[in-house]
Amino acid sequence: MRKVWVAIFCMTTVSFAASAGDLRVGMIGLDTSHVPAFAKLLNNADDPQHVPGAKVVAAFKGGSPDLEASASRVDGFTKELQEKWNVVIYDSIEEMCKHVDAVMLESVDGRPHLEQAKPVIKAGKPLFIDKPMAGSLRDVIEIFRLAREANVPVFSASSYRFYESLTETLKKDIGGIRSCISIGPCHLEATHPDLFWYGVHPTEALFTVMGAGCETVVRTTTPDTDVVTGTWKDGRVGVLYGIRTSGTPHKVIIFGEKGVAEQENSGDYAPMIVEVVKFFQTGVAPVSAEETTNMFAFMEAADESKRQGGMPVKIADVMAKAK
Repeated sequence: MRKVWVAIFCMTTVSFAASAGDLRVGMIGLDTSHVPAFAKLLNNADDPQHVPGAKVVAAFKGGSPDLEASASRVDGFTKELQEKWNVVIYDSIEEMCKHVDAVMLESVDGRPHLEQAKPVIKAGKPLFIDKPMAGSLRDVIEIFRLAREANVPVFSASSYRFYESLTETLKKDIGGIRSCISIGPCHLEATHPDLFWYGVHPTEALFTVMGAGCETVVRTTTPDTDVVTGTWKDGRVGVLYGIRTSGTPHKVIIFGEKGVAEQENSGDYAPMIVEVVKFFQTGVAPVSAEETTNMFAFMEAADESKRQGGMPVKIADVMAKAK
């Protein structure tokens, strides 16, 4: 059934592209700097990093009054999309979905993502969910369940995963990967589990290297730093080093059977948007639901380890509680 849906979607995409050019994209949640940045990459053909194949044409404003990072920015970003890119703002997600081919869920607040995803899935539109995928592991599991049952392609990721500096590091010949340290910002937000807010970025980089399969998690935490150690089912070890001070670097150090590879530079949004457009065109997600779910279970288990004073926490126990 899944293969049939993808085939149908691909034929629809080809037909649309031949008759109208770009896929029509709708955005949900205009309260993050990602909104104007992504719109520029997709809509401005003169931009040196322009990503062809899709264009933002519609949006649902959204916004969270109880979250300063949302409430203070949503009006400005909405105005920019309207005035700079002629994006049409709709009063409901349901109405917006009638005028688009695919959707980017951009709300900076992960808590409403499940409810915002439901009408998109019901409408059968391919859905990219920006970080964090949701405000809880339970909601992550539920979004993937709904999408699977409706045969609607959904994926979520941080831009860190697609940084060229990271992909180049992964190409280095160091043999089989045995361990990885991912270093990055881990600023907190009271409305979200600790790592979900900004720690999701270096966590995503860690899982880009290690893949799914983490089984146990231990967390050490201080006011400025988190060190979260995961043990994978094959004995590999992944370490998240999250920092809350200014000037935080973000990089991975990968330990292989033959050597060590270290990420040297940063990155930008363009490579991820390239993957998002490919996803909209094909219906094939570049990141599996299994890996994303395991990643959010890792972050949830880190919170549980903190509550237990740094005791090891099994991913299986966290998953059972979330279902």
